[in-house]
Amino acid sequence: MTIGNGNLDPNRLFSSDPSTRDVARKIFSEIENLPIISPHGHTDPRWFAENSHFTNATELFITPDHYVFRMLYSQGIKLSELGVPRWDGGATESDPKKIWQLLADNYHLFAATPSRLWLDTVFHDVFGLEEMLCPANATHYYDVITAKLQSDAFRPRSLMDRFNIELIATTEGALDSLPHHAKLQGTGWEKRVITTFRPDDVVDASREDIVDNIAKLGTITGEDTSTWQGYLNAIRVRREVFRRHGATATDHGHPTANTADLSKRECEALFEKVSTGNSNAQEQELFRAQMLTELAGMSIEDKMVMQIHPGSFRNHNSRLFSQFGRDKGHDIPTQTDYVNALRPLLSKYGNEANLNIILFTLDETTYARELAPLAGHYPCLKLGPAWWFHDSPEGMLRFRHQTTETAGFFNTVGFNDDTRAFLSIPARHDVARRIDCRFLAQLVVEHRLSETEAASIAKKLTYDFAKQAYKLG
Repeated sequence: MTIGNGNLDPNRLFSSDPSTRDVARKIFSEIENLPIISPHGHTDPRWFAENSHFTNATELFITPDHYVFRMLYSQGIKLSELGVPRWDGGATESDPKKIWQLLADNYHLFAATPSRLWLDTVFHDVFGLEEMLCPANATHYYDVITAKLQSDAFRPRSLMDRFNIELIATTEGALDSLPHHAKLQGTGWEKRVITTFRPDDVVDASREDIVDNIAKLGTITGEDTSTWQGYLNAIRVRREVFRRHGATATDHGHPTANTADLSKRECEALFEKVSTGNSNAQEQELFRAQMLTELAGMSIEDKMVMQIHPGSFRNHNSRLFSQFGRDKGHDIPTQTDYVNALRPLLSKYGNEANLNIILFTLDETTYARELAPLAGHYPCLKLGPAWWFHDSPEGMLRFRHQTTETAGFFNTVGFNDDTRAFLSIPARHDVARRIDCRFLAQLVVEHRLSETEAASIAKKLTYDFAKQAYKLG
């Protein structure tokens, strides 16, 4: 991975102090070109299975990336003007050049944001565009990018090789038949593009389609999901299917980190309400809580790594949700408790040798108070990197400053980019590597680490920890 030439300053994101910057640059030179492990994200597996050309610049950079259109929407630009597909069948802009011009006209909005860092890096290093995107060069940008996308060098698999992406994990729901991962079987690419099991579609009792989804789960597994035990068996069946398609991890995007440890009779009664559509909000939360504990038990059985991504108020803009659906930039972080919320699960399974849980948060106030002490004690817990709204230079620095003294480096899992924007992956990893080197360099110049030890830790943060945490060999 080679990032940072020309008008992209090679010292970007390092300290302004010359001595610290020199140390950071030296450490960075040792890890800059290590392969990328992308163990959690939301890229489309179809890209890698079919290996077709991306159509145009708009399809690649705007339409799938809620980081981009979220900012534009905040300034009064409608998602329909950006070509974002609608759930309700309403009209949306179809001219990709017009949409691209809209991005260029408003590119100034992204000043000092991580999106700007990623986009500038991709434009420069991948497409050789050295001038900043602006209204005057929008057509030139669009034409250059779109033309290059038609060459074989810009097919998804070729780009994976160019970016030195050793492995990428996609994320699919429990009901997904995994056709694209099936297509990869026997090609050699099934070892580089793997899936992740995310059962929110059959676990989140607040979903509008939960009753239908539980019934579908029964149909595709042959289990009787009208019963509590049949439902659990069906989830186990799906986990095994995902494992056969390369999955080493599960993922759980719950509103909270709440867990529960109910009796079998209580579980059966609660499931009866959920599966028939007769549960209230309190019961739905309790069901999610119980299911996190149940799924932790399954992870002990099959040794899949469990990721918990709580603390997002999903689909906060109800009008936008009704028109465009999920993952359209209207999810908002919420205050999140971990100490009390996780205790039922940890009381039951927290000392089990085969349990591996990676915790994420959108609530930075919990870093030093809750998450670092928890990961600094329970052998089953590791801390995921600064996530989503905090996947940024300052967010990454805050994460290191607030967690390292209590949890250390070895109770973290390196970096994962969590992106739908495929071409931003090397840029995102470049930012993470630079920030880690900046943090380590500060420890070196303060004589808290030797330069040799700092370089060794940098490699672990960049490459080793992700492979170990996600059991990637």
